[in-house]
Amino acid sequence: MTETFDVLTMGRIGVDLYPLQTGVGLADVETFGKFLGGSATNVAVAAARLGRASAVITRTGQDPFGDYCHRALREFGVDDRWVTAVPDEPTPVTFCEIFPPDDFPLYFYRRPKAPDLEIHPHELDLDAVRAARILWVTGTGLCEEPSREATLTALAARGDGGTGGGGDGGARTATVFDLDWRPMFWRGGPAAARDTYRAALAHATVAVGNVDECEVATGVRDPHACAEALLAAGVTLAVVKRGPEGVLAAHRDGTRAEVPPHPVEVVNGLGAGDAFGGALCHGLLAGWELDPLVRYANAAGALVAGRLACSAAMPTAAEVDALLAGT
Repeated sequence: MTETFDVLTMGRIGVDLYPLQTGVGLADVETFGKFLGGSATNVAVAAARLGRASAVITRTGQDPFGDYCHRALREFGVDDRWVTAVPDEPTPVTFCEIFPPDDFPLYFYRRPKAPDLEIHPHELDLDAVRAARILWVTGTGLCEEPSREATLTALAARGDGGTGGGGDGGARTATVFDLDWRPMFWRGGPAAARDTYRAALAHATVAVGNVDECEVATGVRDPHACAEALLAAGVTLAVVKRGPEGVLAAHRDGTRAEVPPHPVEVVNGLGAGDAFGGALCHGLLAGWELDPLVRYANAAGALVAGRLACSAAMPTAAEVDALLAGT
């Protein structure tokens, strides 16, 4: 019998080497912290920290950093059975610079090719993909073959992908497309990506992205126009993250939520979106109404923005509740 996970993510994994000095360029940084990284992986960790059964489909190198990724996943409570090794490609490493409050340049070392782009369609456990209450896929997973075909295969296997809501029962809840635009991974820019994004949106029930990512997917930039375009592309729920202007969410039933940003002293903003994603999954699984759902996800993101790491910084439910309660 296929085990059913609350959240099954698919996409990037790697090692984040983040400076332990703030406001210093990489050329002058002396010490670094090592953390599990990769957007899809971070979302799985964030969901697990909130008590959800989560797993990730991805690939590492067959090297010590790959071993570290497996160990870290297990320590965070994320199932690693679908994390397999690619012998000829190194596990990716990502560096960043930290210039609060809003400048965090990333430097990806994913060449000659990242193992997480070597996910092949025939390797997928489609029974597990269909059974997962939430499937979470990313735009980066579409940037190169065979990961592109594997991602679209997983989406197609979901059928209608759920309704984008619905309680804590065992039914399928949502198929989420994290727009996750990383221009350095694509050949040909946004125009080359848009058709592939639209193909993914046709199978998703929830789309999540910031304004830049929404523009790649839809060709429009106004947040309200982005939300409408995403709904028109087929999703049931569109979530547009607006940075310092908060979050806009629009449901196909006409429900709207506009939530202001949660005040926080930013340390490193890079993991906030992944914390938001894990908390969004948590609220969708619980069947929350749109406004409290987005407020909760926003608070989870704010907590991580006030911390250095990404995966290791993901909050517990008690921490999110305390922030929302003002304690």
